Amino acid sequence: MEEKNKIEPVPYIVYEGTQARNERTIKRLIIALALAISLMFLSNALWLNAWLSYDYTDETETITVDSEGDGNANYIGQDGDISNGESNSKEDKENENKEKQQ
Repeated sequence: MEEKNKIEPVPYIVYEGTQARNERTIKRLIIALALAISLMFLSNALWLNAWLSYDYTDETETITVDSEGDGNANYIGQDGDISNGESNSKEDKENENKEKQQ
C-alpha cells in the first residue's frame, strides 16, 4: 500500500519548463489586462468627446395660433412637444389695436 501513495520526484528540466510556461502566460495576461484598461479609457474619452461636441442650446420660438372664438390653442411642434396656449378672439385684437392708435 505504501507504494501507491508514493509521489515520484519530477525531473528538474520538467519543472523549469513548467515555470517558463507559467511566466509566459502571466506576461500575456498582464499585457492583455493593460491593453483592456487602456482601451476602456480610450473608449470613454471618445464617448465624452462625442457627447460634448453637440451644442445644447435652448431656442424659443413664438408661434401664433388662432382658433375660432376664445379657447385653447394647442400646437404640436416638429419634435412632438405640445405647446398649450389661449387664443384671443379677433374682437379683442381689434380693441387692442384701437387703443394703441389713440
